[in-house]
Amino acid sequence: MQVAYLLTLLASLGAMVLLDARFRLSFWQNPVRASVVLGAGVAYFLLWDLFGIGLGIFYRGETDLMTGLQLAPELPVEELVFLTFLCYLTLNAVQGARLLLGRRGARPARPGVDDGTHG
Repeated sequence: MQVAYLLTLLASLGAMVLLDARFRLSFWQNPVRASVVLGAGVAYFLLWDLFGIGLGIFYRGETDLMTGLQLAPELPVEELVFLTFLCYLTLNAVQGARLLLGRRGARPARPGVDDGTHG
């Protein structure tokens, strides 16, 4: 199945969108800022890949699970989708951690437990 890897990446990316929408992590909180951060991350890693390809370090592996479509020599279309997923995952993870830590710090202190007193 030549599209299995791409479909898996798209399903994972879809899951990131659902998490983002449910918890208002990135694009549902500030779409402009999230777009800039995601775009910058994808651009950075694409340049990284292109330098690696140019130096002969990175190459496209052969597999029946990929479409065979390439954006550039040795740069499959799946790589762009993967990099988008990776950057979106990181963006959501950071925002999710901030959300959890913010809620944790907002809890009221319980007498005798959180404030250091015993009574």
